Amino acid sequence: MIFAADRMLGKLAKWLRLLGYDTLYCNSLCDEKFLALAEEGRVLLTRNTKLTGKVGHGRLVFVQANDPMAQLKEIIHGLGLKPDPNRFFDRCTICNCILDEVDAAEVLGSVPEYVWRVHDRFSRCPCCGRIYWPGSHLKRSRAKIESLLGP
Repeated sequence: MIFAADRMLGKLAKWLRLLGYDTLYCNSLCDEKFLALAEEGRVLLTRNTKLTGKVGHGRLVFVQANDPMAQLKEIIHGLGLKPDPNRFFDRCTICNCILDEVDAAEVLGSVPEYVWRVHDRFSRCPCCGRIYWPGSHLKRSRAKIESLLGP
């Protein structure tokens, strides 16, 4: 399942990407362009009540929760999603592209020296160039995911 999140759901979009789901997010799209994303097969996620009923059945989900983790839980359970742990953390949280694994030598000088010395696994976004490594943020994110989905 692929998604598009409206301007009110940026944190939800990030968490869906962390779970490996293709999730478009742009906080500057007008309503018409956002609704047009349903024609690409995307499920639209919104908190805008004015958009309900504007696209085909099953193509738009009105998200009720305010808290991003509650929103994520609402989407996972409401749509019956089964996140695949093998796809966790494989997308850029900024631009949604699938990350490429890179050798540590390729990121020398692009990450803090301490990070480069203590980590041996790095990924890079081929679209925006952002570099990722399994730091403490990964452990915190995994703990949140586990508390949401179970071990």
